[in-house]
Amino acid sequence: MRARQTIAVLALVGTVLATYLWLYKIGVIGSLQCGTGSCEYVQTSRYGVFLGVPVAFYGAVGYIGMLIVALVGLQPRQLDRPGPTLVLVAMSGVGFLFTLYLTYVELFLLHAICRYCVGSAVIVTAILVASLVDLRGRK
Repeated sequence: MRARQTIAVLALVGTVLATYLWLYKIGVIGSLQCGTGSCEYVQTSRYGVFLGVPVAFYGAVGYIGMLIVALVGLQPRQLDRPGPTLVLVAMSGVGFLFTLYLTYVELFLLHAICRYCVGSAVIVTAILVASLVDLRGRK
């Protein structure tokens, strides 16, 4: 149960972060409050869009999905079932792989780092680790 609670909190934080970036990308927010780093450069690069959709939107949808699955998994009837954990492993695994690609783009193609992107990478990695720990504990 503790792992699913942790995942729910992390997914909520990830949702807020990704939504902030998405709102910037679609012009609702005028500028990113990044401090240091190259957040705006990364977000406005051609890599900020994937298949015609802002990358941050994929992140927001993914985090919302993981939040929903984690909350469903916390329901009394689901606590002992591995299904929600398996879904969380799959979702966070896909998110982690996509994050690896985006981190490669930042480091080796754009030569710029977005601190929000790093934060999201840490969050999705933590969700993957927590879901794998939860899965291992169920065996």
